[in-house]
Amino acid sequence: MSFEQPQSLQAALSALDTHSFKVLAGGTDVFPSAPSGPMTQMILDVTRIDGLSGVTHKDGMTRIGAATTWTDIVQAQLPDAFLGLQAAAREVGSIQIQNAGTIAGNICNASPAADGVPALLALDARVEIASASRELRIVALSDFILGVRKTALAADELVTAVLIPDQPPGTGSAFEKLGGRRYLVISICMTAANILLDHQGRIARAWVSVGSCSAIAQRLHALETDMIGQHPENVQVTQAHLSPLSPIDDVRGSGAYRLDVVKEQCKRAIIKAAQR
Repeated sequence: MSFEQPQSLQAALSALDTHSFKVLAGGTDVFPSAPSGPMTQMILDVTRIDGLSGVTHKDGMTRIGAATTWTDIVQAQLPDAFLGLQAAAREVGSIQIQNAGTIAGNICNASPAADGVPALLALDARVEIASASRELRIVALSDFILGVRKTALAADELVTAVLIPDQPPGTGSAFEKLGGRRYLVISICMTAANILLDHQGRIARAWVSVGSCSAIAQRLHALETDMIGQHPENVQVTQAHLSPLSPIDDVRGSGAYRLDVVKEQCKRAIIKAAQR
């Protein structure tokens, strides 16, 4: 096994431009998925790269560095629109996993059950991608994850940050997750909602997304549209609203059960986000 630990972004990009590396940050996905026996892959550890972690804000955009851990996100001083993301961060594995696991690792692993993805979709998150040979590019998270364990990232590219545009003032946020137990659990289903109310307490804007109910977490655009002008407690979630989802039957639950739960999760997340 070859192991490299560059301390600059340029060095990391140069390495990716010349060799095929497995990128390592927290390692919470890389090591469990590794085959038994000695590792033969070339490993590129990006945790020492200056400027690749931390949460900053500039020019209407919150920038979360790729190597920022879930604990960093929980502890960051962020607007209420990020409460759903921070709640999701508290659901990622155990405290030890949250201390090591990173936001970019969560999206690059592209698991249908990635806890951070629904909350990021509800924030209209974008992915910042760098390479040695091409200009920096920014891709919507909804276009970045292409399928199970599949992303739009080329072999010579590295995710450098997750970018979140400023949300309208007053936006509240919530996250709901169901699993077989409280911690260290793959979700049966999960829902994130960001809600903005007008002065009469009616929904002015809405963002709702669901994970673990399809190969890729999905925004429920029809539900978001139909909610406008309603009081949160009056929102009705229909089967038509859930049509983008395609839940499977597995050991954690049936597809029909997941749809029933998501319908209730959506209501709870919407009301909770509106109360904030």
